Amino acid sequence: MSSPSPLPVSASGVEAAAESERSRSGFSGPDAPQYEDYARCIHCGLCLNHCPTYKLWGLEADSPRGRIRQMLLVDQGALELGASFVKHIDQCLDCRACETACPSGVEYGKLVEDARAQIEMHYRRSLPSRAARSLVFRHLLPYPRRIAAAARLVRFYQRSGLQRVARASGLLRIFGMADRERLMPAIDSEFFFSALGKTFPARGPRRARVAFFAGCIAQVSFAELNRATIRVLTANGCEVVVPANQTCCGALAAHAGVRDVARELARANLDAFLAEPFDAILTNAAGCGSTLKEYDQLLAENDPAHARAHAFSGRMRDVTEFLAELGLTEPLRDMPMRVTYQDSCHLLHGQKIHDAPRRLVRAVPGVELVEMKMADFCCGSAGVYNVTETKASLELLAEKMKHAAATGAPTIVTANPGCLLQLRAGAEIHATGQQVLHVIELLDRAIAPGASTALPREQS
Repeated sequence: MSSPSPLPVSASGVEAAAESERSRSGFSGPDAPQYEDYARCIHCGLCLNHCPTYKLWGLEADSPRGRIRQMLLVDQGALELGASFVKHIDQCLDCRACETACPSGVEYGKLVEDARAQIEMHYRRSLPSRAARSLVFRHLLPYPRRIAAAARLVRFYQRSGLQRVARASGLLRIFGMADRERLMPAIDSEFFFSALGKTFPARGPRRARVAFFAGCIAQVSFAELNRATIRVLTANGCEVVVPANQTCCGALAAHAGVRDVARELARANLDAFLAEPFDAILTNAAGCGSTLKEYDQLLAENDPAHARAHAFSGRMRDVTEFLAELGLTEPLRDMPMRVTYQDSCHLLHGQKIHDAPRRLVRAVPGVELVEMKMADFCCGSAGVYNVTETKASLELLAEKMKHAAATGAPTIVTANPGCLLQLRAGAEIHATGQQVLHVIELLDRAIAPGASTALPREQS
């Protein structure tokens, strides 16, 4: 696709034409972007060097301003909503680094997700693609029992010897699955579902009462991280409630354009978390948190649930953000170690949180934090991007691991389960020998020995 020419920023005739064309052939429905959303982009190009796909391929069509130009042309009916457009939109990581760089406040994440919603409604993907998307977004992620059943099958594959045989035989490579299989999360021995509906009292005087969002895949692949989160919170004076009827946050569905599913999941979570008062609602997953904080955008102003979504978003906090504000009271033991920090895209660019996780890392006695080059650049995980665009994902991961290794830090710390999964795979693939920890896992290890070996006492 050729590079788009600059679009006039303020032209009432163009805007009127856009509205006219919209009614005939443009985007439609509640997720259709408005002209003013496009018009904020002044095509200055400051986003280009912050866009991972533009840096990979150097194509204007795979830059933020290039994608915005394509969205506008499709909306005006001047460009077909066809395979080429879909490819360029699908290849976006939705990392939102362009939003941080943009001087005009373009809400690119909103635009690309709206474009994907239009693709979902108006474009017919291949039969295998439709089947896979339907299975994952409509028939798996919204159902915890199905997630647990699927996880048990994967766990059997990983621990029965089948995984070792599949890798050694070369079958995975023959079927083009070798790289994707290496990025598959390890399934936990004990899932986190048993903690749903439980309350964990604060150790010592109660400083806050919080609700914990446990995630969906995290309950089968990062259960110990969830337990560590509860231990750190209770050790620092928080009573932690894990609401029973919570479900998937809807981030993966929203990012993929499956907005109807995302909205239904949002409504279920509003019911689960707004049933009683909390000082805050917390998550340890930056990708989830970014979407949870934007429920009031997902559920529009004319939606009956919008007011509740606004109240929910106002209470939502990333756990690192919350703990940095609350302050740590639990004594931490000395842990002489050098670490480097990898910014999660949806914590930094989505939620605009930079300092909080670093402050918590530096709070651990003996820890030396060494900043890596391009810490704010995507590691390639990006939800399911490492599955759908594996080659690009691994190229971004290689760049990230190069910078992480250059710090000389034996430990990489981050704040999102997806990043943990990607970076752990990177440490293995590139043989850096580095361990990868969540900020909360580092704090959990620093709590006095014996104080954090198990979940605190539960209250039913």
